[in-house]
Amino acid sequence: MSYLFEPLKLREVTLNNRVGIPPMCQYSACDGMAGDWHFVHYGSRAVGGAGLMILEATAVTPAGRISPGDLGLWKDEQIEPLARIARFARTQGCVPAIQLAHAGRKASVGLGWEEQKGLSAEEGGWLPVAPSPLAFSEAYIQPHELAAGEIGEIVAHFVAAAKRALAAGFQIIEIHAAHGYLLHQFLSPLSNRRTDAYGGSFENRTRLLREVVAALRTVWPERLPLLVRLSATDWVDGGWSADETVELCRRLKDMGVDLADVSTAGLLPTAKIPVGPGFQTGFAARVRHEAGLPTAAVGLITSAIQAEHIIRTGQADMVLVGREILRNPYWPQQAAQELRQTGLWPKQYLRAAPAGAQGR
Repeated sequence: MSYLFEPLKLREVTLNNRVGIPPMCQYSACDGMAGDWHFVHYGSRAVGGAGLMILEATAVTPAGRISPGDLGLWKDEQIEPLARIARFARTQGCVPAIQLAHAGRKASVGLGWEEQKGLSAEEGGWLPVAPSPLAFSEAYIQPHELAAGEIGEIVAHFVAAAKRALAAGFQIIEIHAAHGYLLHQFLSPLSNRRTDAYGGSFENRTRLLREVVAALRTVWPERLPLLVRLSATDWVDGGWSADETVELCRRLKDMGVDLADVSTAGLLPTAKIPVGPGFQTGFAARVRHEAGLPTAAVGLITSAIQAEHIIRTGQADMVLVGREILRNPYWPQQAAQELRQTGLWPKQYLRAAPAGAQGR
């Protein structure tokens, strides 16, 4: 039996296997609304055999979008287009999840394939917000520093979006606290220069994320899992560190977080990142073993053997396969075949399935 294709239970939700699709922005929404592109894109990947599919960074407020093309859950009209995706995923045995996000100082830029610079009001841009008035780079807009009262509003936006995610039928929420976006900006001393209760010490810098987790756990059902995506390191001296990630995950586990999605970087454009196959899995292993919190590993995981090795050796509880599943939505089915597992194929595709495959 392949370890990669063993079920994984998180609270009362059971994933059919340990292959997940990480959130990958499509920059194709209009006023935060999912459209035909999203349904076809996510539907084809739900058919592909992954146990979990996490929809892209979904803004909890219009100012929290990375670009004008980001998905949103800041109003009720955005529920049903996302519910259509979640309903279809469930029919394919794929657990639908959604990442709730706020871009902070990295907001108000062009679509992902456009030049990454701050947009003016005439270009459809807006004023970003952040823990401190420090721009991400010279090409970005200097953000407005959040006042204490405005920080409380951010928490309320996450809560309202979580309620809409539940109404849309998602079974898992992931809080985006990685890649240099707002919650990560509060975590790192390189972007957080505050001197109040939200800045300075580890306790203060982690306060907003802990408040978001606590608030979501009051509205997100106990039976459903809550995930957090973290950048385990900024890859910059004096920045957020792996040791701090481990300590934070110890606390998040006690607060009701069920799994840490462990990535790295994104805070500064000047970071020197040693990119290579599985370059982030060691951080997932540290969190899993030292904090006792289940983890997902992500980052240049491209082959079935590599993914199997990560699970078999206890580096993570599941793997998130991004670019490979963009290239090939049916990578999980092919990985099962390579590892000599019997995958569950859509009945409509059984004529092309390997011998012994069963339909769903």
